[in-house]
Amino acid sequence: MAPVQAVSEILSQSEIEALLSSLGPEKSAEPTEEDTPAAAGSSAPAAPKAVESAIRLKSRSAAYEVYDFRRPDKFSKDQLRTLQMLHETFARLAGSSLSAYLRSTVSIDLISLEQVPYEEYMRCINQSAFTIMSIPPLNGQAVLEMEFAIVFTMLDKLLGGPGRVLERSVLTEIEQPLVKQMVERMFGALKSAWEGVVIVNPGIEGMETSPQFVQIAPPTDIVISVLFEVRVGETRGAMSLCIPYMVLKPVTAKLSAQKWFANSNRKQHASHRRALTHQIQASFVECTVRLGRSKMHVKDFLNLQQGDIVRLDQRIDRDIRLFVSRVPKFEGRPALESGKLVFQVSGPYVEI
Repeated sequence: MAPVQAVSEILSQSEIEALLSSLGPEKSAEPTEEDTPAAAGSSAPAAPKAVESAIRLKSRSAAYEVYDFRRPDKFSKDQLRTLQMLHETFARLAGSSLSAYLRSTVSIDLISLEQVPYEEYMRCINQSAFTIMSIPPLNGQAVLEMEFAIVFTMLDKLLGGPGRVLERSVLTEIEQPLVKQMVERMFGALKSAWEGVVIVNPGIEGMETSPQFVQIAPPTDIVISVLFEVRVGETRGAMSLCIPYMVLKPVTAKLSAQKWFANSNRKQHASHRRALTHQIQASFVECTVRLGRSKMHVKDFLNLQQGDIVRLDQRIDRDIRLFVSRVPKFEGRPALESGKLVFQVSGPYVEI
């Protein structure tokens, strides 16, 4: 096999003409004198060489991707997926916490998560309540934004109302502390959702009702914008969380899905179980002893007097049960100790 000769990236005039002629209509199978190399005044066929050069030039054309220098990508797709999973957990926990606090159904769903310049994020917001928050140990500030329709609906529910929407865009001095209490409830959910990456302690730095007073990052800096839909009864509204890239930069290495799941599995470590056991040991539980049961007519119950005897279904030669939070756990017998009625445990309750 003959060695392939090096071909210049720039075609000569004869090679260009040969390439154009090869793209023309097909000629007869028998070559004429004009088609021979001698007639062209060349000792080597030009057309194959020109085609080879064209193919090489075409293969050298590199693929390109559109890149906007005004909106540089700071987070990889893997990191964005991890952030999405974190805030889906936050939405679920925050909805449950607010439902218990307001005694009404509150549903929070994550709609989108994207990285945008801070000025673009602020342009999309209007008529909202802004909570400026710190996230120690991370440096910097973030913003939790809620539309006024949702804020006033939750306030009305909190104060015992049906959940009316007020046509106002200003919070009174009485309403501001109530809103802060609801936001602090959501901070607990945010802390729980982020504990697989970093243990944060969110705190309120201030509250504003106008976006022009909310400056947590330069206009061109990239931020993570997390959009949620909040449903309180029949009212729907938007809520968003804005975190600058510079705040999350120290933990970007921990935002890969593999490391996040690895950190989540550490919760099952023996030290965590011991800490959980220590916390539970200080809890109080209700213990009751059931001496027996009996059935009677209502008229007999109403006519009960001192000295009457009620026959129970419990035999005196069998153990009675000790209930813990209405669940049978132990068996034993009643006894007296220092003049007090006590229950002597004989063993765990076994259901037959």
